[in-house]
Amino acid sequence: MSGVMKMYGKHRFPGRLFIVEGIDGSGKSTQLMLLQKWLESEGYVVSFSEWNSSPLVKDVTKRGKKKQMLTAMTFSLIHATDFADRTEHDIIPPLKAGAMVLADRYIYTAFARDVVRGVSSKWVRDLYAFAVKPTVAFYFRTPLDVAMKRILGGRDAIKYYEAGMDLGFSDDIEESFRVFQGHIIDEYEKMVEEFGLVVIDATRSIEEQQTQVREIVTKALEGTKKTRIRRWVDLASLAMGSRK
Repeated sequence: MSGVMKMYGKHRFPGRLFIVEGIDGSGKSTQLMLLQKWLESEGYVVSFSEWNSSPLVKDVTKRGKKKQMLTAMTFSLIHATDFADRTEHDIIPPLKAGAMVLADRYIYTAFARDVVRGVSSKWVRDLYAFAVKPTVAFYFRTPLDVAMKRILGGRDAIKYYEAGMDLGFSDDIEESFRVFQGHIIDEYEKMVEEFGLVVIDATRSIEEQQTQVREIVTKALEGTKKTRIRRWVDLASLAMGSRK
């Protein structure tokens, strides 16, 4: 297991990288938003990055999903491209500037979803070998029935690929979603030990979870300096220019 960990570089930048993982409905995004507000109130400069948000592949992904043309390997390569672009422009620059980088989903999302779709576990891990090792990787552990209630109660409809309908688990989209997410949970549980994911009980109250998250982050911030905002603004401008 330790041999796998060495694939990913422990960065020596002054900033810190905190990421959240978990199945849909785990509440991880809410916890990350609360962490962002808290860090900013403490005087830290915060940068945010979200899974599958790079403008480089956004249109291609949208068209592929709409026409239901994405194979397991295509999905994997598109998300890896998205991640590589965001690493270069949205993750490394702020870390170099001393900012706190928060990522909603990271490489572990690919390790879970791609493997469930049939991609080789070793292959997808090798694909992301360039990734920066997070300062802390939170995994919000959620029972499947709890996540299902949250998802079905808060959305109008579940999307085709979100439910894993491409895998043929079931013709019923809700049942397919249940089976797909269940397999993803299995992959996450394997990664807790493999990558040292910090488990948060997502069935606890929002306040209790956030208290635990802040305690862990506070320890990880020991010895860091609160980056001056002006320095980050300048760097952000340069990063935006590099995309043009």
